[in-house]
Amino acid sequence: MRALLFVLLFLATHFSEARLQACKPSGKIIGKNPPPGQCNQQNDSDCCKQGKSYPTYKCSPSVSGSTKAVLTINSFEKGGDGGAPSECDNKYHSDNTPVVALSTGWYSGGSRCLNNITISANGRSVTAMVIDECDSTMGCDDDHDYQPPCPNNIVDASKAVWKALGVPEDYWGELDIAWSDD
Repeated sequence: MRALLFVLLFLATHFSEARLQACKPSGKIIGKNPPPGQCNQQNDSDCCKQGKSYPTYKCSPSVSGSTKAVLTINSFEKGGDGGAPSECDNKYHSDNTPVVALSTGWYSGGSRCLNNITISANGRSVTAMVIDECDSTMGCDDDHDYQPPCPNNIVDASKAVWKALGVPEDYWGELDIAWSDD
């Protein structure tokens, strides 16, 4: 009986460690200072810093019925800190529309494009459409508005999502959430 318990404990520990290690950084980017006026800091976006190392990821944590993530804020409007038009439909989107960008692994090559996800936090839920990738593999260049690569657990959301979750504007920026595919 003791041997069986040991084997079960070993397997549980081994497989949980494997899950935790399933999404390690795939590389790094060394930051460079953006040219003057080239990093849009709307919504407190970060700009790359000269010589700083930023991890890159080709994966995101496994998606479950309720996947834990960090909600960040982004403007998908023309001239907003999102930069270029969205990857999914090559359009800009109003900040008043509940839309999101997902980290590279969850974006999954566009397989979630124009599909809805449900985001839960603060005792509320909101449905938002996936329209873009929050690139976890690249950054610190003109294409990425001289912002660092996204971490691998980001749901980058429009103001409409934050409002629907009932988060006061003074607290917009980062919020622990759960999300699921609709």
